[in-house]
Formats: sequence, structure tokens, C-alpha cells
Amino acid sequence: MVGPAGRVVRSRRLGLLALALLVGLGAGLGAVLFRLMIENLTRLFTGYTDYAAVPGRAHGYLPGVGGWFVVLAPVLAGAVYGPLVQRFAREARGHGVPEVMLAVARNGGRIRPQVAAVKAAASALCIAGGGSVGREGPIVQIGSALGSSLAQLCRLDERRIRLLVACGAAGGISATFNAPLAGVFFAMELILRQWAADSFGMVVVASVTSSVVARGLLGDVPFLPLPPFHVEHLVEYPLFALLGLVAGLTGVGFSRVLYLVEDLCDWAWRGPEWLRPMVGGVVLGGLLLVLPQMYGVGYPVLGRAVDGGYAIAFLLVLLVGKVIACSLTIGIGGSGGVFAPSLFCGAMVGAAFGEVVQAVAPSAGGSVGAFALVGMGAVFAGAARAPITAVVMLFELTGEYTIILPLMLAIVLATGISHLVSHDTVYTRKLLRRDIDIDEPADARLARQPLGTVMGPTPPSVVADTPLREVAALFASSGAGSLPVLDPDGRYLGVLSAHEIMDAVASGEDTDVGSLCSPAESAHVSEPLSRAVRLLDAGAPAVAVVDDQDTLVGWVGARDVLAAFGGPSVPERPATAAQVR
Repeated sequence: MVGPAGRVVRSRRLGLLALALLVGLGAGLGAVLFRLMIENLTRLFTGYTDYAAVPGRAHGYLPGVGGWFVVLAPVLAGAVYGPLVQRFAREARGHGVPEVMLAVARNGGRIRPQVAAVKAAASALCIAGGGSVGREGPIVQIGSALGSSLAQLCRLDERRIRLLVACGAAGGISATFNAPLAGVFFAMELILRQWAADSFGMVVVASVTSSVVARGLLGDVPFLPLPPFHVEHLVEYPLFALLGLVAGLTGVGFSRVLYLVEDLCDWAWRGPEWLRPMVGGVVLGGLLLVLPQMYGVGYPVLGRAVDGGYAIAFLLVLLVGKVIACSLTIGIGGSGGVFAPSLFCGAMVGAAFGEVVQAVAPSAGGSVGAFALVGMGAVFAGAARAPITAVVMLFELTGEYTIILPLMLAIVLATGISHLVSHDTVYTRKLLRRDIDIDEPADARLARQPLGTVMGPTPPSVVADTPLREVAALFASSGAGSLPVLDPDGRYLGVLSAHEIMDAVASGEDTDVGSLCSPAESAHVSEPLSRAVRLLDAGAPAVAVVDDQDTLVGWVGARDVLAAFGGPSVPERPATAAQVR
């Protein structure tokens, strides 16, 4: 039922606009608060606002321990956020965006209110404690939870709940990256997954509001300062195309390794889930001790790579290290996003590619930074398959129109190669592993339901040696159009229809029904609904559902199929007296 506030919003677009503004305001404030939480907790764990800017240094407050504190930081953080997530919001574990996509696609946009608070606390602790994940995924889930909670509080319908969820996601991305356009396209392309003028307008309002709030509180500065880039020679375009293909494959590889490591962690862990981040933190801490550049989100390291500050070999080390560190953080039960890690990997691939080009063909032109920037967008596009978001975001970050053409070329090729080699993305793969395909049409999804979930009760059964007139009386009293026939041991033999009894009675036959029943295929209780549909289409009056012992356990008729597909529930008409006489 739609509540009073919902009726106002439903009748007045101004009301929905006001809610979009509120969601954008909340997402902007949430993004700022989340960022401050990460910075202050990082200072507590390391003595610095961002340890990736000073990798390998001793603790800022405890210089006597040297750099060994990085082994302990993930353990302490995991000891806090592990029980927090397990107790209050298990969906806050992982990278967040798939849960939002699932809520919009299957759950009417409904997200529990506590998810916002738990996700903020858990992700801030995880990142501050060395977790090599991003803050974008969490803020998408936080903003989406705020939008969903507000919509549910106003008791809006599902369409408007999903819209406000998308508004929250757009606001989160907008405030985090200081990129309002990218926030809009992220929400439309990945969360709503459909385009409509009304939805677009509301999402724009939320994204702009969130960006204004963040800029007012944090300043109008890009999240990652980048030098100006220019593309001057046509010969560079084939190189950017080749980079797009390499980056697209890198994005797919990043996704595969992420879930492979998660599977390995699932296989290796036998204890309670709340303890997993703490114990797994020991392994993550060991990796950070060897490669401290992996501590936290890693934007300072990314920025230095774009500036050409690393040699080719070390760029490849950072690429592999980020893939493993991010995967391990998620695998041990950490909470954080994969958006920023994909950008990080893209910068390393692009910068390494640019270094190779300059070493092999220095006259070909193209700066290392330009290749790194294009690599960022292409790897994200290959991993998430969101080309519009990738193009818009990287364009907003640089403001350089001259790079838009090579950027579009590389991102389109990265998306295309990703389509060729992988059915899923870094976001949808998590859902597919739970047998949830949000791209599957609703009818196809319903057709895959097991018959045991849609079958109706069995009608009165008839034993094969029952006299004809007793069966006619049973048809008349039950009102069924068809009845199952069983052998003396209770096994299903076939189906008997009312018109067959009518014809036999009219012709004066006096026999048992075993000779009249039509042998009919049965369906196992675990088979999909689509099998029953095929049998009914082939002319079967109904489909008998049996178990492993061929015992009749259910009955599927046209009415059951219509009910499963959301059609009108039409009661079967009772057999008339003429049909059974």
C-alpha cells in the first residue's frame, strides 16, 4: 500500500524531485563523512593520512616499530569489522555494487537501512587497516541504501524506490570523484540498466546536489590531479587501439583472479566467518610488508605512475601486486570496492605500454601519462563493461577534449574484447556464482523454476482397475477435467480425461479405466517449469509431477503455469453433468 507521503510524491513530480534532492544531499554528506573516516582511521593505524604516499616508512607515531606495523594493521581492523558485518549486515561484505544491482533488478530496490552505517564503518576500517580496495563501491552502496530507506519510509512504489536507489548511487560516485556526469551515467548504465527521460532527470538532480555538497566541504579539486595531455599524431591511434585490446583482457583477467582468490579463501577457511578477516589479515599484512605501495586505495601510487615515475618492471610488479592484494582483501572477507583497483591496474598497464612505446619507437609520439589515462578507462571498461561511464569519467578527470577520441577508441575495443572472452563482468560474476542472472529475461527466469515450487496439489487419483462408473462419479464430484491413473503399487501410469469417460459411458462400455487412460509423460519434481510447458503445448491435459520413486507428488495444469508467470489465476471449470454421463 502506498502511504500518505507516497501519494503526495506520486501525484506531484515536485515531491519526487524533493526526495531526489534529499538523497543527493545525503549521499554527498555521506561521501564526505566516509572519506574523513578513512583519513582519520588511516592516521590512527599508520600515523599518516594516506600511507600509500609514503610507502615503507616507519609508523608516524611509533617510529620504533619501523614498517612492521603493516602486518598488524589488517589484523586489528579485521578483528573489528569482521564481527560487525557478520552480526548486523552480511551484505556489507565485499565490493557492494553487485548487491545494489541485485536489489534494483530483483528486490524492488529494497535495501535494509542498517547497510549504510555498517558498510561505512566496515569499509573505512578495512581500507584504513591496509585493505587494498576502493572507496567508490562502498559509497555507492551507502548512497543507495540511503535512497532506498527514504523511499521505503515514504512508502513509495517499487519503480520510485529503484529510482531513488539510483539517485543515491549517482550521488556517491559524483561526490567521490568530483565527477557529476560520471555519477549519472554510472547509475543509469550499471544500476538502473535502462534509459528514460524522467529517471535521467531525477538522477541528474541527485548527482549535481551531491557534487555541490562535496565541493563545498572539500573544495573544488579533482580526486586525482592530472597533468594536461595531448594527442598530436595520427600514428598514435593504432597504438591506443592496441592498448584498448590489452587493457580489455587485463580487465577480464582482474575479474577472474578476484573470484579465483575468493574461491581459494573459501576453500582454505574452516572457522567462523566473523574471525576470517582477522586471521586473513596476517596474510595481507605479509604482502603489504613486501609491497607497501598496496596499502589502502593507492591513489598516490597511481598518480606517480601517470606522471611516469616508475620503470616498466616495477609497473608490472605493481599491476600484479594490486590484483593479488585487492583479491586477497575481498577473499578474506574485507569490505571495499573494485572500481578504484581497476583504475589502478589500468594506469599500470597504460604506463608500462607507454614506456615500451617510447623505448621502441620514440618518434611515434604519445606521453606515458596519456597511455596511462587511456589504460585506466579501458581496464575499467573491460572489467565492468560500462563504456559510457568509463569515457565520461576519464574525460571529466582531465577536461582534455584532445584525448576523447583515443579514449573512446580504446574503451570500445576493450568492451568488445571483454564481450568476446567473457559472459560476465566483475560485478555480475558475483551474482552468477549464486545462480542469479540479472540480464536474464523474466519469462526465461520463471521458466527455470523447479516444478516443485509451482506444482499444485494432486487431484483424486484413480487405480487402474477401478470400474468405469465409479470413475465417472469421481469426475462429477471432483469437478476436475483430468485425473491421474496409478497402478496397484501407486506408481503413475497416465492421465484420464473427462471426455474419454464421457465417450465410454455414452457407448455403453463397462470396463475398468486402465484400458482408457492415455499413457502420458511425467516430469520429475526437480525439472524446470519449461518442461511442463512443452508437455502442455504438445497436448497433454495436465502434467503429473513425480519423485525419484515415480510416486505422484504434484499436478501442473494450465492454471498453475499462468499463476507462475504472473497471469490471472483462473479456476478450473468443473466438469458438467453432460461430460460425465
